[in-house]
Amino acid sequence: MNSGVFSEFVPLLSNDFRVTTIDLPGFGENHQQVPAPYTVAALADMIGQVLPQRCIIAGWSLGGLVAQQLAVDKPDQITGLITLASTPRFIAGGGWPGIAADLLSQFEEELCRDYHKTLERFLAIQAMGSETARQDIKTIKRQVTAYPNPSQVALAAALKLLSEEDLRTTIGRISQPTLRVYGRLDSLVPTSAIDMVCALQPASDAVVLSKAAHAPFISHPNQSAEIIRQFILNQPA
Repeated sequence: MNSGVFSEFVPLLSNDFRVTTIDLPGFGENHQQVPAPYTVAALADMIGQVLPQRCIIAGWSLGGLVAQQLAVDKPDQITGLITLASTPRFIAGGGWPGIAADLLSQFEEELCRDYHKTLERFLAIQAMGSETARQDIKTIKRQVTAYPNPSQVALAAALKLLSEEDLRTTIGRISQPTLRVYGRLDSLVPTSAIDMVCALQPASDAVVLSKAAHAPFISHPNQSAEIIRQFILNQPA
């Protein structure tokens, strides 16, 4: 995805805070900036160079992986961490709940044949379970397609990150106040993983939106914004 998905959400926070949106390398306005190798560490390094000083960083889904890495890498610059429908490890296996490996493999194969059709299917899965799923899908698609198409190299590499990256041994080093927002109906980041994440990072706070899926800020924008607002306002100056 790209930062277009936040275009209707950012105004709910920008009256109280300075909000900066950043496209992941290879996506949106940064579609021509593709690091090699394409790893979470490389993405965090590129993004870290343009972050405002003393900021709270928020990341959705794959962006949440990068945000977690940034929190570890830049403890003096980043004062807080927010993840939206994210986890330190996305792929299921070894007793860890997550995305089925064969589903990700199927997406990788389909991307090579038809990007737009695969994007629509991926969007459908992200909104699955939400009471407003049909409208959520239309909203995300409209916002995302307003930006340039992603680099095909980055798109394939990003999906591979979801199946390979594992920050479970890393997030215990996150020292900043952390808020993790989940959707109870999320089929990509199942709520059965929440207790495991909390065990790995005991100081983090978890909030579960009971009727949200993988895009809580789309399906429940006001509620999500208020949760984030209260988290930020409760941080020390």
